[in-house]
Amino acid sequence: MNGARSRIHIVLMLAASGALLFSFLIYLLYTANLLAFPYDYDQGEGFEVYDTVLFSRGELPYRDTEVYPFYASNYPPLFHVMAAPFVWFFGPAHWYGRLLGFLGSLVSAGAIAYAVYRDGPGRRWIAILSGLAFLSSNFVYHIGPLYRQHTMMVTFETLAIVTLASAFPRRDRRGIAAGLLLLICAGYTKQLAAISAVAALAWMFLRAPLRAIRWSIGFAAVGMGVFLWLHIASGGQWWIQAILANVNDFIVEQALGLFILWFKLHGLLLVPAALLVIFELYCDRLSIYGVWFVFAALFGGVAAGAWGAGDSYFVTSVAGACILSGIVFSRIIARDWRMRGLLGEAALSKLCHVGMIVVPLLYLGYARATLKMPTDGVFEPIATALGVEANAQARFYDSASYLVGGYARIGYFLGAEDHAAGAEIVRLINETDAPVLSEEAGFSLAAERDVVTNPTQLRNLDRAGLFQGDQLISMINRREFGLIILRALFYPPSVLEAMGQRYEHRETIHMNGFDYLILYPKGKESQ
Repeated sequence: MNGARSRIHIVLMLAASGALLFSFLIYLLYTANLLAFPYDYDQGEGFEVYDTVLFSRGELPYRDTEVYPFYASNYPPLFHVMAAPFVWFFGPAHWYGRLLGFLGSLVSAGAIAYAVYRDGPGRRWIAILSGLAFLSSNFVYHIGPLYRQHTMMVTFETLAIVTLASAFPRRDRRGIAAGLLLLICAGYTKQLAAISAVAALAWMFLRAPLRAIRWSIGFAAVGMGVFLWLHIASGGQWWIQAILANVNDFIVEQALGLFILWFKLHGLLLVPAALLVIFELYCDRLSIYGVWFVFAALFGGVAAGAWGAGDSYFVTSVAGACILSGIVFSRIIARDWRMRGLLGEAALSKLCHVGMIVVPLLYLGYARATLKMPTDGVFEPIATALGVEANAQARFYDSASYLVGGYARIGYFLGAEDHAAGAEIVRLINETDAPVLSEEAGFSLAAERDVVTNPTQLRNLDRAGLFQGDQLISMINRREFGLIILRALFYPPSVLEAMGQRYEHRETIHMNGFDYLILYPKGKESQ
């Protein structure tokens, strides 16, 4: 390396670091903003809170939806079990689940950085940028600080893959057991982790078939044991609610749109990651990271096209891409010996010289491609300098533009008006002594009322022919609910039809970028 090239490299690396650290700052501020918001930000968060409340009482959320309160969950238990101790000390609240998700994303980023450092040529700076690149992803930004189990699933997946990458080739029994246990944890955090489990087992089989089969038998035995316990303990509702009712309509346009958006945002890392996989396939040995990335990208991407899914289903593939691209960037700059046989010493030296300039530029370009930020207040001069204007709610810019179906319409910051709107809805609930039917459980929890139904779960059951709803519809027809609060109309058609016949829309309250419809019983004054 000559001195000029080295200085340019350092300047560009500092610029890339500054850009990704700015993205991380926005992520920190977004998280702090959400931790202070006591109501649902993303639709359905309140039901996750209620699942946690049930687990804190030693109860399962897999229940018969034909009897009051018509509630059931379709999510595995682990994330809610992790959050349950907080209920004992703080009661039902959104902040601790959001905090767990945010911390999980940091652990994932740390595991990515560690994998790049350990399994690459030991380039610390590239390893750190790889971890920051994960946190800069719009998809990670969206889901990270929400009361959702998806981020924790990715955390367990990433830890499992990084652990197995080292443990399985070394025949480290404790390490292999720990990696497989982490995969089980991922699966019982969210069912989508089955893709990572299949990828890991497939790689193990490629490396050592007999040894992989032996470990797979133990893995399956533990996983099935937990499954059977949940099935028996719930009286068979686990199978109905978490498996049978968890298959949704597939929307081709949504899947294709999200694939295009995934590449648009992350392409500067996806292309190097894919090139490393091709290199491994033809010139080296397939790494667990390569197999994991391909499985997560293909099958996770297809799954993102299901109704109710979205951009979060690509987060696992983003983690894989950050590891693979970090490793290939490190190898290029370090003139890694693996490339020498393919390119020769002279060509490898030239590649290194080019890489010293191109690699930080790729990270800098990636930071720009994934840019999201407020455009007012102290950030207005920065937005002006970057040439970006608000394209989302509440004076916020998101490079993804919210134009793709399935891309969550969230990410912007909440203001005092959103807090006031939530408090107003809770006040309306407190004005009636009758049960309240709310499409978001956060309001009911804040008012210390029963959480009645989970609309998306009822819809899923109804689509699968597993929901009759006679008692719920009867209560609606008798106008037993003092108030109905709607936002997305996710209830089954028969329930919505009954609401339309017996209730009337009198108020609309705008909160968090959405209109909440307040319905009262027809022929009755507000109670």
